[in-house]
Amino acid sequence: MIRHIDFTNLCNFRDVGGYAAKDGRTVRWQRLYRADSLGWLAGDDLTTFRALRVRTVIDLRHPFEVEKAGRVPEAEGQRYHNLPIEGRRWDIAAYNEEAGVARYLADRYLEVTEDGVENLRTALETIAQAGNAPVVIHCAAGKDRTGLLTALILALAGVGEDDIVADYALTGLATDRFVTDWRRRHPDAPMWPGFGLAPAEAMRLFLTDLALRHGSIERYVTHVLQVSPAAIGELREHLLTETISDG
Repeated sequence: MIRHIDFTNLCNFRDVGGYAAKDGRTVRWQRLYRADSLGWLAGDDLTTFRALRVRTVIDLRHPFEVEKAGRVPEAEGQRYHNLPIEGRRWDIAAYNEEAGVARYLADRYLEVTEDGVENLRTALETIAQAGNAPVVIHCAAGKDRTGLLTALILALAGVGEDDIVADYALTGLATDRFVTDWRRRHPDAPMWPGFGLAPAEAMRLFLTDLALRHGSIERYVTHVLQVSPAAIGELREHLLTETISDG
């Protein structure tokens, strides 16, 4: 199966399927996608997107971002949820070169787990329902907010940390193109040293710190987000293959 799906105006759209879970099952293909801003879909890109028969779009951007950059064009029967999960705006002045980009990013992701509780819960409960699939989750770059939510989903599905980190780091393949497009669209916007980067260590630090804070990723989801064990079971049931050989 193909993980990366080519678009003219999007540079980070990919299928989250194919990762092995600890119980021997595998994440199903064509159930969950992650992407950068779907507001850029037009022309042939829109045809490619609609061919995926996405039923549900979860947009993690702030409403002002949606207003400025646009949202996914409406399609019959497609559900759209704007669920911003970022509370505190990033203070780039707080970036410490000695601590590094990975530490700065991990700290921002931890803030989201504190500030975005309600919408993270809604997003996970929406993804848990089989009738909503296929689902695509996206933000602006498909890197930070999307990467965090995808990591939670994969962890709940039983995917190992190394694969979760590797999935996050795949965004690095799109970084050069994303930065180039961003500069073209925002020629006067300031850019901090880590702009567009998705170092593997950032996700590893985040997963480690979140588990240390709450005992485990699943405990964070059940105790802080208040997602029920039944919903987690439903998520696993439809995102994972029935057997190790069922692709």
